[in-house]
Amino acid sequence: MRYNFDEVIDRSGTNSAKWDKKTLQEMFGVEDVLPFWVADMDFKAARPIVDAVVKQAEHGIYGYSSRPDSYYEAIINWTKRRHGWEIKREWIEFTPGVVPAINYAIQAFCMPGDKIMIQNPVYYPFHGAIENNGCHIVDNTLKLNGDYYEIDFADFEKKAKDPKLTLFILCSPHNPVSRVWTKEELEKIGDICCKNNVIVLADEIHNDLVFSRYKHTMFASIKEEFAANSITCTAPSKTFNLAGMQASNIIIKNPVLREKFERILEKNAIGGQNPFSIAALEAAYNECEDWLDQLLDYLEENIRFIHYYLAEHLPKAKLIEPQGTYLGWLDLREYEPNGKKLESVVYKKGKVALDGGTWFGRGGDGFIRLNFACPKILLAQGLERISKAINEEYSK
Repeated sequence: MRYNFDEVIDRSGTNSAKWDKKTLQEMFGVEDVLPFWVADMDFKAARPIVDAVVKQAEHGIYGYSSRPDSYYEAIINWTKRRHGWEIKREWIEFTPGVVPAINYAIQAFCMPGDKIMIQNPVYYPFHGAIENNGCHIVDNTLKLNGDYYEIDFADFEKKAKDPKLTLFILCSPHNPVSRVWTKEELEKIGDICCKNNVIVLADEIHNDLVFSRYKHTMFASIKEEFAANSITCTAPSKTFNLAGMQASNIIIKNPVLREKFERILEKNAIGGQNPFSIAALEAAYNECEDWLDQLLDYLEENIRFIHYYLAEHLPKAKLIEPQGTYLGWLDLREYEPNGKKLESVVYKKGKVALDGGTWFGRGGDGFIRLNFACPKILLAQGLERISKAINEEYSK
């Protein structure tokens, strides 16, 4: 089946956080903006997912649900087929999202006052999860080498030796800089963390969204020692545009770590799952691989379009080449290095809503994050608004 990713779907009036005018006003100070911010896609879910959810709805009874064997089999088969990692049912824990899972993991494996390492600029809920649970952020800032981000391994190893550092949150693929870490890079991370008794919390929610020249390696699949010293956060939400279903699956091989995590889930009364998310996950992983492959082709076309548009209309801007995710990290420092000023111009003058680089911590000034998982016609409109606003502001 061929899918039409050029179809423009009106999401107004659907309680979409991305498009809701009240939410946009609260977030950006302007409601009449074109949104490219929160990481969900402006594409319809694949037909088998829609059919499965409609079938579930037509049953008419929406009581408490249990996860059937077929639910776990879908996850296990997908993980082996797409990523070459054989996992077992007992390793899989359910949470209503990866961000909650990160908070639960901090509660399970850290004490207030402990240190947790992240790699700025990075997905901003990491900061809140650490601080809200009484821990301290340690920053191993990524290094931008031309148009390519690298890990400062000397700094990483030095900070990992601190006995107060108990956890490292790995963002893989990385959000917002869109790096797909190589197996060799992940191996260095894993060896340092194992040597220093630092648990690795691998956020791999974008692991299926990797472009043709790159390969994602699941961290825990590399070595038995890494599987024993990590927990892996996965979900169909980014892959198949199911974020509102709130279903994530956390893979923990080590029974000691798994028991600690389970205790926190019990303390927070996490267990039940809505029946629609069960139906959607099974349909996605069992029947929608062709949709994903077509999506990745379309996203790569959007990347090429962004490069072309910037070269023509914002020649001093640069898109950091996305290796994975559908999030473009735009370098606009040649126009405006002050992040807050840049964001104000884009929001107020350009009438475009997107995640400002300052949201992502150190290293984000002068950047913006653009969600390009949308029909090309919307992407063109957004880029036109951004370029017009910046050219008018900075050609004076």
